[in-house]
Amino acid sequence: MSVDRRLVAGVDSSTQSCKVVIVDPSTGGILRSGSAPHPVGTEVDPEAWWTALQKAISEAGGFADVAAVSISGQQHGLIALDRHGQVIRDALLWNDLRSDGAARALIAEIGADEFVDRAGVVPVASFTGAKLRWLRDHEPDNASRVAAVALPHDWLTWRLLGHGPSSSSALRGPDLEALVTDASDASGTAYFSAVTGRYDLDLFRAAFGAPAREATGSTTTGSTTDGSPATDELGPTTAPIVLPRVLAPHESAGHTPEGILVGPGAGDNAAAALGLGAAAGDVIISIGTSGTVFSPTRLEINDSSGMVAGFASADGGRLPLVATLNAARVLDSAAALLRASHTDVAALALASSPGANGLTLVPYFEGERTPNLPSATARLEGMTLANSTPENVARAFVEGMLCGLADGLDAVLRQGVKVQRLFLIGGAARNPAVREVARDIFTVPIDVPEQAEYVAIGAARQAAWTLTGTSPRWQVELVATLHPRPSQVRQQYHSYTNTNVIDATRPAHENSDNDHRRSSGAQAPVEG
Repeated sequence: MSVDRRLVAGVDSSTQSCKVVIVDPSTGGILRSGSAPHPVGTEVDPEAWWTALQKAISEAGGFADVAAVSISGQQHGLIALDRHGQVIRDALLWNDLRSDGAARALIAEIGADEFVDRAGVVPVASFTGAKLRWLRDHEPDNASRVAAVALPHDWLTWRLLGHGPSSSSALRGPDLEALVTDASDASGTAYFSAVTGRYDLDLFRAAFGAPAREATGSTTTGSTTDGSPATDELGPTTAPIVLPRVLAPHESAGHTPEGILVGPGAGDNAAAALGLGAAAGDVIISIGTSGTVFSPTRLEINDSSGMVAGFASADGGRLPLVATLNAARVLDSAAALLRASHTDVAALALASSPGANGLTLVPYFEGERTPNLPSATARLEGMTLANSTPENVARAFVEGMLCGLADGLDAVLRQGVKVQRLFLIGGAARNPAVREVARDIFTVPIDVPEQAEYVAIGAARQAAWTLTGTSPRWQVELVATLHPRPSQVRQQYHSYTNTNVIDATRPAHENSDNDHRRSSGAQAPVEG
């Protein structure tokens, strides 16, 4: 008996795991879900992601009743394919830092202002363009075999459509022309313009030293008899390298061999914005391993300091984004220092008062990107015999972390973005001290949604949009709305940080050999 296909599915292929949600498109209600872990490391065989996706789909009860699916994924990673669709080497993830020198070399050659004008970003180690330069310079044999370059969500979409290396059992073979992406993910490569919606092929050539072109979207009818794509006989060293075709926000990528409609997919932060139903005036603050601040807007973003990345959103607009390096792990440090659980740290912080009785944490445990102080370290300031208590220390750690995120918000607002409310998400958003102290830090209302897989939900919403042609309005349940209250916490914080932001207006490449740890904000925003 045939099953009625009426549901939609969303996939979040993050650094740590693959999550799948099956959703009723009429209500947004999650009916089933599944997940599977990813290998640990900064370079991973993409086949592990494909295996995890199959496991997560199975755990979610399968796709027999699914009409459409979209995949969101970690941004910036490099997947290099040869002419037979084979992965040439393990994918370099966004958090693989070996390409830092390559990023700085590109900035020196092109210029930070030029990069921002053309691609909306200043390259850091995370971005695909920097990884391509590293591959060219350090693995020339592998580089010479590259016929196509894809991002993680691009490659998984390609596999879901039935494509794969000629050595695999993929029904539709290694058709590189079938590779697709979307603007939100492509805008994290450093060779795509969110303004024009097109690749900057000259920037790609500058990064990799070879020409490139966008995939044509042809089908497997163009394949040769052995299943490999009909490629120039001179091979990939002379033929232009194929880049995934950039789809419109709800344009179909095609159908799986089973007939399921496939949406264009998105980068993780862009998918989270979709999942939250964020609109102009909404700013999302995510507190996970790294902190991210981003907002959907129609403004063109141009920040030559590199603090604000001018990414594209998943709905055809822009998604300016700032990342701070010191987020939820600041709370881990507080727990370790005080030899207390996170619950106890929260209780201690709430027993103190705004400003922690004059105690201030400057939270630069891993240096910082916003402001750009790669060599800075964390410190406690304003200590006296009277205020050196566990309660005040706990409060200072929470305040310092949130003040760092507020600095990121300021950087976004300097680009002309207006804010009417904040969404507070991520694992640390569940901490009661974080919620309460946020009222002393931010000056607009803060909505705290219920804990949910908003990246996967956003992908499901895109799938529904692709299926029906109309972006659905799904209700987001809130667990709290926090109203700001006047305080001097940030003024106190800045009395200790303003003396250390001399280099904050300089482009990142001019400051040091910092590894730009987690500087892209590619960490899935709902991860704890």
